[in-house]
Order: sequence, then C-alpha cells, then structure tokens
Amino acid sequence: MRQLAALLLCASTLPAHATDAGNPAAKARTYALEAMASWAADPVLIAAVRDQNLRHDGLSQTDIDALDMTWRAELGKSVHPVVDSVVQTVPSDLLRAAVEASTGLMTEVFVMDALGLNVAASAATSDYWQGDEAKFTETFPKGAEAIHVSDVEFDESTQMYQIQVSFSLTDPADGAVIGAVTVALNAENL
Repeated sequence: MRQLAALLLCASTLPAHATDAGNPAAKARTYALEAMASWAADPVLIAAVRDQNLRHDGLSQTDIDALDMTWRAELGKSVHPVVDSVVQTVPSDLLRAAVEASTGLMTEVFVMDALGLNVAASAATSDYWQGDEAKFTETFPKGAEAIHVSDVEFDESTQMYQIQVSFSLTDPADGAVIGAVTVALNAENL
C-alpha cells in the first residue's frame, strides 16, 4: 500500500499543464493509477505473482523463449493450455472485472512476474513474454515507484488504438518489487 499511496501522490501532484484535457498521456497515467488502486494490491493477485516467481526461478532465456513461442502458437487454436494457465484463473477474473467496470476505457490489463512473463491477463495478449518491452524494462528493474506511459499505438490483441500505463508491482508485505502491471486504455475514450 505504500507504493500505491506514493503513485497516487505522484499523479495528484502533476503540474497543471500535465493534467489538461489535451494531454492523453497525463490523463492515462492518472486514470490508471486511480483505477488500479482498487485491485493492484489484491491478495489473490499478489499471491499469484509470488507463486509464479517461485515456479519460474531459474528459467533460462531459452526456456522463456520456448514458452513465448508456445503461447504465440496457441493463439487462435482450439486447445491452448499455456494461454489458459494465465487467462482462465481467479486473478485474471479480477482483472476482467476491472476492465468491465471501466465501461470501455480500459481495454486490457495484465500482470507480469519478475521475468516479464504473464501471470494474469484480462484477455490473451499477443505474446507471453513482456520482458523485452518498455512496459517491463522501464518499470520492474527501475524500482518500486517506476511508471511508464507508452505512446498511442494500434494494439494487435485488442484491435484498437490504445495507450498503456505500466508500473512496478510491489509486495504489500515487504515493499519488494515482484512484478509489473500494464493497464491499456482506449485512446479514443480519454
């Protein structure tokens, strides 16, 4: 909760020009930080990240690449055990509920472990490993209060223009960074 309070304080102390209606990045950042306040520290989600970090401890880059290739190969298939192991879980149900509650502003939410692999997702992402992307490289390794806001881009998995706000996820028990979260917002609705 210390991280959440600090993130919300950062959002609330943005300069006046950064929060005006013409700045979608500032609006996205503020919205994502406020929206995630209700679910980012949920014990079910935190436990899922902790558990996956333990299971994935020691994975090599070759292992990660193989998992990512399997995920990509499963997309669009009738059988998809790796994708289902992420998307068909209670933590993912929590994320889907957050997306639904946003009434169209949030397009997707996903949570990553300490390696950048998906732990939970509101819907299947286009890849399993986010560890080589700014949503992970600009958050997890940079510490507890790191935030990254993307440019507006067309997203293949949601088929719409969106802006992504990503932040480090900390364990409320000890403040250790355990993963990262990405909240994608419909750029046209900001």
